[in-house]
Amino acid sequence: MTFDQWTRQVLDRVESALDHYLPAADVLPAPLHDAMRYAVMGGGKRVRPLLCHAAGELTNATPEALDAAACALEMIHVYSLVHDDMPCMDDDDMRRGKPTVHVKYDEPTALLVGDALQSQAFVTLTSDVLGAQRQASLVRELALASGSIGMAGGQAIDLASVGHSLTREQLETMHRLKTGALLRAAVRMGALAGETPSAQDLDALDRYAAAVGLAFQVVDDILDVTADSATLGKTAGKDAKDGKPTYVSIIGLDASRALAQQLRADAHAALEPFGARAQRLAELADLVVNRVS
Repeated sequence: MTFDQWTRQVLDRVESALDHYLPAADVLPAPLHDAMRYAVMGGGKRVRPLLCHAAGELTNATPEALDAAACALEMIHVYSLVHDDMPCMDDDDMRRGKPTVHVKYDEPTALLVGDALQSQAFVTLTSDVLGAQRQASLVRELALASGSIGMAGGQAIDLASVGHSLTREQLETMHRLKTGALLRAAVRMGALAGETPSAQDLDALDRYAAAVGLAFQVVDDILDVTADSATLGKTAGKDAKDGKPTYVSIIGLDASRALAQQLRADAHAALEPFGARAQRLAELADLVVNRVS
């Protein structure tokens, strides 16, 4: 099938699986479950689930196992967005083209939605479709990626950096934690959901994920100054307004575009040992970078 057909198939699977793994909206406490579903369902690029499914094809992971891993990743990602948008963090009113959770509901509900989605992610990883050994390895990957040495740590650095100048190296460190850690986990979890990959294969996938993760953030920084809010689904120009260091502010727009293309090439190079089997991962690297072409 074509890449577009494959993408649609995976997204349909993930949407159905999210509906299955999230508590129903009429289960007590119904208002909380309704807000969780509002945050998660029917929106977003689902890049992490797509990466998870693509990596799982390399190790013959079952679609059901990949669905569970992909849903856990998306729940963690959405929890981070819900908290990130709150007034105590980035204070944004729009996400994925609709009002943020604290605007649609209220701040206490938004806080609890994030907390509950984080817990639900790990409940999802204990699904019967994953054996005990795979459950343990996937839980560890996701916990490390979302904790203080991963996504949460990157967010802490981000908040502390507002109004300050960062070097390019410091900015890269921040984004490898804030954005890159969960993208890396998506690739690793997809591979680990199937037949045990070799150390060499995991190393190659890590190099691929590092390039894609950084490219994703570079492109986000570019779009923040070149796209409008309707296109982004969130408030455009907010990074500059809030005094946040970005690749565009540090190295400029043209250099940022060139860096994104170099990272795309690095991602393709990392996949060379897999040959044609890594076609979907290569296409996803193109998808991430070509958002600015």
